[in-house]
Amino acid sequence: MEIAREKMVTVEYTLTDDAGEVLDTSRNRAPLSYIHGMGGMIAGFESALEGKKEGDKFSFDVNPKDGYGEHDASLLFSVPKDRFAEGDNLALGTRFQVQTPNGAAIMAVHQINDDAVVLDANHPLAGATLHFDVEVMGVRDATDEEIKQATSVGSGCGCSCDSSSSCDSGGCGSSCC
Repeated sequence: MEIAREKMVTVEYTLTDDAGEVLDTSRNRAPLSYIHGMGGMIAGFESALEGKKEGDKFSFDVNPKDGYGEHDASLLFSVPKDRFAEGDNLALGTRFQVQTPNGAAIMAVHQINDDAVVLDANHPLAGATLHFDVEVMGVRDATDEEIKQATSVGSGCGCSCDSSSSCDSGGCGSSCC
């Protein structure tokens, strides 16, 4: 059976950056399963898997446009340092959730100045070319219940933001990070 819309797909994958550093992998945990064509994965990942079959092993690259987008400077925010509690662990790269007028958002400390902290709301992989090694472990028709659940949840959780976490094993396609 070929991978197409509304198929339940199970894969093993490894995601690396341009330097070959492993950013995420399913290899030492459960494989990634998702419903193809439902928006739970980044576009470049789904496009590369379209038409593949169980047992296929292949590598592909996803450019920023088809991944997490280019880095957007308008998503950098300067916040007065006194808005942070004295005990806050402010270090470059520290990520935390903040409340915005549009709801919760994950931001990272991008820069620390004498009087302000610059926060970055871009996805950690924005601007990056993503390199995947994938093995298709299974392809089957998704059940009506699985499709219903996928359409009610929206986008999947996706690639973890670092190699130590994976958003409940949601795999690559996340907006949670």
